[in-house]
Amino acid sequence: MAKPFHIQGQTIGPGEHAQVVLNIYKLPTHTLIEIPVFVFNGKKPGPTILFLAGMHGDEINGIEIVRQLIKRSDVMKPERGCIVAIPVINIISFLAGSRDLPDGRDLNRCFPGSKNGSLGSRIAYDLIETIIPQIDFGIDFHTGGAKITNFPQIRCVFSDKKNLQLAKIFSAPLVLNSPFRDNTLRKEAANRGKHILVFEGGESHRFDRISIEEGMKGCLRTLRHFKMIPPDKKAHAHHSAHGHKTVFLPKTAWVRAKSSGLFHTEKQYGDKVKKGDLLGIICDPYGEVEHHVIAPHSGYLVGLNNQPVINQGDALIHIGITS
Repeated sequence: MAKPFHIQGQTIGPGEHAQVVLNIYKLPTHTLIEIPVFVFNGKKPGPTILFLAGMHGDEINGIEIVRQLIKRSDVMKPERGCIVAIPVINIISFLAGSRDLPDGRDLNRCFPGSKNGSLGSRIAYDLIETIIPQIDFGIDFHTGGAKITNFPQIRCVFSDKKNLQLAKIFSAPLVLNSPFRDNTLRKEAANRGKHILVFEGGESHRFDRISIEEGMKGCLRTLRHFKMIPPDKKAHAHHSAHGHKTVFLPKTAWVRAKSSGLFHTEKQYGDKVKKGDLLGIICDPYGEVEHHVIAPHSGYLVGLNNQPVINQGDALIHIGITS
């Protein structure tokens, strides 16, 4: 039989499913905020997988991916293992449409958290102490920052064989070698022997159809790999929904603006480029000056700044380096 899942005094046994809460948090108005957690437990033994989104309240694409996932009948009744889904971990920032918490903290810099700390620290503590010990691995869904569009990608640690194996199973169009950052969910989970991969796709505040589709496909590929849901005979194991074969990028670099002005891009996110290619043009508003932005490396455009008015030194294009 599958393992039971325990949360806040509740037990979801084999073959059961439930919507529970991570914890209840009180706002200054005494309004109570609950963070819903969906648990779908299969009858047979298998891995326990966490799908988590909304770490930053303005990152909508991941929330939509998890929303679509938990609506599926095959996900609601997995054949084996346990599916744990949290569509919005940062409810308060989601309601405000902001990246950070009301006190200015970034929830993904609050880990491992504290039972008696700030609001973000308490949420982080509850996630680390309640959910993480019971899972085998998880996917944490994010988007690019403000005005940055990321092409659908998985970020993991290439030197960790389990990390890399899970990334291959998810099979996003791009896989980036990404070192751990202090006080993040990914690093603190790793300190406890749990693997968290980060999915990045799209831009904050906007739906990105390709990113949502790729995220969903990756989730379903993962669940099918572990035989938690029935196989899809039409699926191609190593190809993404967008028609690309998965590309592994061991290094990345940002191309920054050498001058201020209006930035016109010549490429799209996800494009393959060669060293020396024209990536875009920076011109002044008066029609007097134009600067060409040239690719310093060969690789793929993993992220693209959508802001037309830029200043010298601004990050314009994120390149995943192949050579």
